[in-house]
Amino acid sequence: MGAADIVPGVSGGTVAFITGIYDTLLGSIRAFDLTCAKLIFRGEVRAAWEHVNGSFLLFLLLGIATSIISLARVISWVLETHPVPLWAFFFGLILASALALVRHVAGWNLQRVLALAAGVGIAVAIALSPAASLGGGFAGVFLAGFLAICAMILPGISGSFILVLLGMYSTVLTALKGFDLAFILVFACGAVTGLMCFSRLLHWLLARFHAATMALLTGFLGGSLLVVWPWKKVLTTTIDRHGDAKPVQQLPVFPDQFEAITGQDPQVLLCLALMAIGFTLVWLIDRRWGQTHPDS
Repeated sequence: MGAADIVPGVSGGTVAFITGIYDTLLGSIRAFDLTCAKLIFRGEVRAAWEHVNGSFLLFLLLGIATSIISLARVISWVLETHPVPLWAFFFGLILASALALVRHVAGWNLQRVLALAAGVGIAVAIALSPAASLGGGFAGVFLAGFLAICAMILPGISGSFILVLLGMYSTVLTALKGFDLAFILVFACGAVTGLMCFSRLLHWLLARFHAATMALLTGFLGGSLLVVWPWKKVLTTTIDRHGDAKPVQQLPVFPDQFEAITGQDPQVLLCLALMAIGFTLVWLIDRRWGQTHPDS
């Protein structure tokens, strides 16, 4: 999840979905409730720890931190120097994930097909959306944190990509770099509020409409393939904190069109090989842990 969150356009929620820990993650976040607060207030720390599945969250956070610390520079370098092969690898991962999850949705009917189509449509709309400008002072900062964290725990939708679409990506990075305490606190409050609210909504949906919700989330994954398609035509850009132009709105194109537009080698054979590797990795993971996904 840490490695995925480093790459704009890839969600940590996607990795949680691939590895079968998504339901457990939502349940653990949802467990931070009044019961947890009462246990801590009474000094029953061990009971509170077990209530929130603390060991699971601890090892998950340690894994994310380890990945970010050890892989951030490597993945950032690959993203800067060899973006097309990297996106091809992620394309293979997400394509296999979507196909694996489809078979975990039992009893396809009209409702579940519509949920799948809705998920695809929402993800495609987000992927192809132009950047907006979110104003409103601290209210806008709070809303940005709220929406970004909601996207981050959704498979197929990147929180950092949502910030780009809201016109807040550079603003947030600048605030973090300059340690703007007021901005960071308001943003963090929005993120925590979004995490608590949205995790409960998703948990409720999965508990009562599991198959339809799984179809919707699978649609998000399928639609996000447009984001990770290796060959793209840049329509609009934004300026990052280093003053460099970064793409915001992009349109998927065929490899030959990519070469004609950019003058770069599309590296088709390498990309196909990396897609196959990514696809195979997910197939192996699903074969080993796929039974952890409920099938009803």
